[in-house]
Amino acid sequence: MINYGLDGKVALVTGAGGGIGRAAAQVFARSGASVLVSDINAEGGHETVALIEAAGGRAAFFRCDVSKADEVKAMVAAAVDTFGRLDCAFNNAGINRLGDDE
Repeated sequence: MINYGLDGKVALVTGAGGGIGRAAAQVFARSGASVLVSDINAEGGHETVALIEAAGGRAAFFRCDVSKADEVKAMVAAAVDTFGRLDCAFNNAGINRLGDDE
């Protein structure tokens, strides 16, 4: 496993409740970063935090709908409030404006 040398850094990962976002959050944590895990799916987000912590990493969850600017601002503030800074973001969450059936 590659370690990207992120000791002491703070990463924010959106869409981290599963899939690519979860995998990215875990890579950030294994590389030494503290991770703010964010997703609209709270259950999945908490599962990602538990996986990171079980592996010895540091993480916290913040529920955020990235289609809402006020929630995004609060998410960034939560990263800084929780970990003291924000160094990088993996913007993985997507917005489907076409509707659920498209």
